[in-house]
Amino acid sequence: MKRTNAVFLPALIPAVFAMTQIFFSCAGQGGSRADVPARYPKASSSTERMAGNPGGRENDANILEPERVIEILDSIAELERSGHFRAGMGANESMLRELQGDYAGSIIAGYKEMSYFYGFGVFGKERIEQGMESLIAIDEMPWAQRAVPTARALLAFTLGRWDEAEKGLKAVFGEIDEPDHFVNLLLLSCAMEKNPGDRKAAEAYRAIRARYVKYPEYWYRGARLFPGSIGSEYAETCINLAPDGPFTSECRGILAVFSGLKAEDGASIKSKIEIETLIARSVNEGNPELLSDLMPLIGLPDNHFTVYATGALRSLVSVPVFREYFVAVAAGSNGRLADRLAYICRG
Repeated sequence: MKRTNAVFLPALIPAVFAMTQIFFSCAGQGGSRADVPARYPKASSSTERMAGNPGGRENDANILEPERVIEILDSIAELERSGHFRAGMGANESMLRELQGDYAGSIIAGYKEMSYFYGFGVFGKERIEQGMESLIAIDEMPWAQRAVPTARALLAFTLGRWDEAEKGLKAVFGEIDEPDHFVNLLLLSCAMEKNPGDRKAAEAYRAIRARYVKYPEYWYRGARLFPGSIGSEYAETCINLAPDGPFTSECRGILAVFSGLKAEDGASIKSKIEIETLIARSVNEGNPELLSDLMPLIGLPDNHFTVYATGALRSLVSVPVFREYFVAVAAGSNGRLADRLAYICRG
């Protein structure tokens, strides 16, 4: 298949998204592959490798065939829907869409990849902003007619200008038949941010969760915009998925408020999985000092997470080294923390 515009990849992908550097060396930040969280998985099966690395040897002879491009794009979509988004899939989708001449779609896919990494705390939001601004500035290219409006809409979304983002995305993409397409995720986010009471948008948003189960921002927006226990579930999932990400602090505050506490108490909140992980690590290493991160939670007013942590710690008191640790911390504490540690020590 003849390349639609040979200048696109050299001018756009490396210059703006720096995709391969982000994936493999986090270039420009002095980083390494260790910067990518272990919880952000890499391709493991042959099918996933095909979707996650369409430039690999098995595809060299076929990648330029239109039917092959469509096949791999379909594979990427299905892997996302089955909860198996892999690092690099968004970038490769971007390149594949460029091969189709779908420059707007290429930018959307690249943005998706970058927003995944941002959600895991690999780099800051300013990197996305700079990428979009760079695209907007390169407006003399033949593909700029669709690329620049797309970048403008994505920059508006990144900056929280929901009306501008919504209008810009609709102007470029119109109606998309694929309900869980990333553009629809962005549009539903805009609708809910503008009107948290938009029940139709909320139902559509919840219906696409399977495709975005590994996408921290999906859970973050649900945590902010859904009331009660649903919002609490989304907040806890976001924390568990990306505990070092940029959305975690606000999600802890959401859990605190849902539990009857003040938002500022969120700094001490741990999810159930975090509690279990800390305790398991402490037991496995025989090191009770690792439980110190749970002490602020133990000292909070009554709430679901404190009760859960207290009950879990009581199960350790029969082990001498843990009992001695609890007694020592209690002796140097006062108020709720001292009272709860005394309760824990009673077993």
